[in-house]
Amino acid sequence: MPLAGSPRLVIGVSHKMYFSHARTVEWCSDVARIAAEHPAIVSGNVELFVIPTYLSVPAAIDLLGSLALVGAQDLSTEDTGAFTGEVSGAEIAELGCRVVEVGHAERRRMFGETDEIVGLKTAAALRNGLDPVLCVGEVEQGRAEEAVAECIRQIESALAPSRRAGNGGRVLVAYEPHWAIGASEPASAGHIRTVCSALRDHLRTLPDFPASAVIYGGSAGPGLLSEIADGVDGLFLGRFAHDVESLTAILDEAGDAASGQGHIDSLGT
Repeated sequence: MPLAGSPRLVIGVSHKMYFSHARTVEWCSDVARIAAEHPAIVSGNVELFVIPTYLSVPAAIDLLGSLALVGAQDLSTEDTGAFTGEVSGAEIAELGCRVVEVGHAERRRMFGETDEIVGLKTAAALRNGLDPVLCVGEVEQGRAEEAVAECIRQIESALAPSRRAGNGGRVLVAYEPHWAIGASEPASAGHIRTVCSALRDHLRTLPDFPASAVIYGGSAGPGLLSEIADGVDGLFLGRFAHDVESLTAILDEAGDAASGQGHIDSLGT
């Protein structure tokens, strides 16, 4: 159950490395204009976060202001030192970011990030006051029960270093089955609801990580939230939100779902 005053749904967008800086500025300007008038955002029922490339973070913060949280796509396991090319959670927070992506399937597959590294990066986020967008998911398509077990294992592994250090905070668990990322279609609505509902139940047993949420990613786009809103706390969007009209349609859905009795009941409020 979210804390009193918390948004009922969370919608996040990652630009990955698709946009130039100029395109990011254009997109953020358009989104700021839409968000400033959108009932879902204005009411506080829906929280929006945006994760551009590192170099565009300051511009995104300036353009989006209080309309959306801005984050980074990765962070170092360390806060300072001789780590050429790395960016620390301390600096990310200093710029005004509120969230940071951790453990995406592409980072695991292409850059060799292990569960141990994901745990250290999650700890780095939390100790610097950032909400980690912790990406979890199974590699191969299979039964929902198997996916739940694997995702809970990944969550527990990622949070273990923070527990040992006595740190906690909000965690945004992004369920992204690897086999659905970049696919033409997301996972089925039934699969998503089953897995995400179980992950939400698990997060409620973790008192050190209050107000945490489970959002779905993996080829998520317009029309999906209406099918799964009773089992998730939001969406983590990629290419389908790069078109501002599509993002607006998703915010419309989120507003409808957040104000609907079904989602309120599902959160236990």
